[in-house]
This record gives sequence, structure tokens and C-alpha cells, in this order.
Amino acid sequence: MMKYGYFPGCSQTSSAKEYDISLRKVIEKLGVSFDEINDWSCCGATSAHVTNHNLSTALAMRNIMLAGQQGMDNIVAPCAACYNRLIMSQHEIANHPLIKKETEEILSADFKKDIKVFNILELFLKTGINKITENRKHELTGLKAACYYGCLLVRPAEITKFDDAEQPSSMEKIVESTGAETVDWNMKVECCGAAHSISRREIVVDLSKKIIEDARSHGANVMVVACPMCHTNLDMRQRVMKRAYPDHREFPVLYLTELIGLALGMSEKELGIDLHYVDFRYEDKVEDKTLVN
Repeated sequence: MMKYGYFPGCSQTSSAKEYDISLRKVIEKLGVSFDEINDWSCCGATSAHVTNHNLSTALAMRNIMLAGQQGMDNIVAPCAACYNRLIMSQHEIANHPLIKKETEEILSADFKKDIKVFNILELFLKTGINKITENRKHELTGLKAACYYGCLLVRPAEITKFDDAEQPSSMEKIVESTGAETVDWNMKVECCGAAHSISRREIVVDLSKKIIEDARSHGANVMVVACPMCHTNLDMRQRVMKRAYPDHREFPVLYLTELIGLALGMSEKELGIDLHYVDFRYEDKVEDKTLVN
């Protein structure tokens, strides 16, 4: 069994708990196990690195330091924002001796062990998408997915180094292994507004509506994401979207892990899909009626 260190991050234990639930269930089916970092803490996300650069680097590197001390060689960070903060902080440490020195002083530790940080797409590609196909219990015929990467999962390309920053294709490969179709559309790497969801909600509502409408206009009937913040903006904010734009029609948004779980034969409730704000009805989207709860 393949084993990875696991950094859940704050969202996975709260607002995106269905992402954590579905991920753990899916990787177990695929022969992977997680070893969660003991005493992990917030990576700093958006708020820290725009407030104090040194402390934001230290917040992220603390988790990497703990992973090394606990004997881990790699970490999976399923949240795109967490993944971005961890690899960006590693990059800072590796390329700026003064920042490295200051961060080590803040944490009273030396960074000696090189820890590889994987995002969720890298995890499934490394595990082998053929395993998803081999373990498929349901054909997701009729699902037409718009794969949404957002702005952090594949950027900056010179640091992430695993997919094209403007025309990525890794999520499409994973989704197609479930039997679902993918659509070619325009806004797969556009920003949904991210943390402006709190301070400038109208910006998020406008951006998210444009993303959803572009996916719909290109034939998609579901959107697939790999980021808790993106899911919040694209799923939860549709209620506000409906008030601002009365003609808006609800559009379901699934985590990648939930889609994989459906293909592996798990129910909506098992995967936490029933926790979403926008209902996902199998009978409306999938031709295989055995998927209907």
C-alpha cells in the first residue's frame, strides 16, 4: 500500500469536510493510506502572506518541518491554497538564504530534510488513474464535466512544474478515467474571487456566475473542482447569485474526489454530496439509473 503524509488544512476539517471524507474513502479503495501530520497548523492561507511575509512563510514551513521530524518524505495537500502556500514557502527557503535564516529563527529549527508536496491531481496521477478505471462500479455516462483548476493549482508554472498553466489537462485525464466526459471550455484557470468572498462578495458572485455560465454554454452539466475556496464560491454563492441574477439556474459543483467516489460505487451520502448547497441529482445528470439513490 502506498503511503503519504497528509496535511488536511483548516478547510478540510470544517467548511470542506465532505472533501476530506470523500478523499479518505477514495484513496482507501485505491490502495493508498495517509499519515496525518501530528499537530499541524494553519498554513497562513491568504490572510497571512498579505500581512507579514516572514510569518506567513514560517506558518507554512512549520508543517513541513513537522512532517520531516515525523519521518515523512512527502505530503499531500488537497486544498489548492494550502498546496500553493506550502510550495511557495519551500521555494522562498530554497532560493533566499536570508528568508531561510529568519524562518529558522522564528521556528527555532533547521530545515535539512527535503519534503515533496503533492496536490490532489498529482496524487491521483502518481497513484495511477488506471486504478480508478479498474475499480469502477458505475459508468458515469451522461455526466459532462467542466474541470475547474482555479488560479492556484497550476500556478506559478515555474514552481508547480506539473501541468500547463494556461491549458492544463491533468484533471481531465482523471475525470475521464471515471467514465464521465469532459468539455473544452474557456474559464478553467480563471479566478473565482477567492477570499474576496468575505470582503467583496459582489465580485465573487459576478466572477463565479461567469465561470458557471461559460461551463454551461460549452455543454457541461456539472463542474469539478479541487479547492475548498473555489467550491464555496461556486456552490454556496449560487443562492446570492440567484438574488442578484433572477435568471440564474442552479449548477452542481462536485469535488474531484466525490466524482471518483461515485464511479467507485459509493453513495451520495457516503461522500458528503448531500452537504452541498446546490443539489446534485443523479437522475437528472446520469443515464445509468443504478446510480439513483
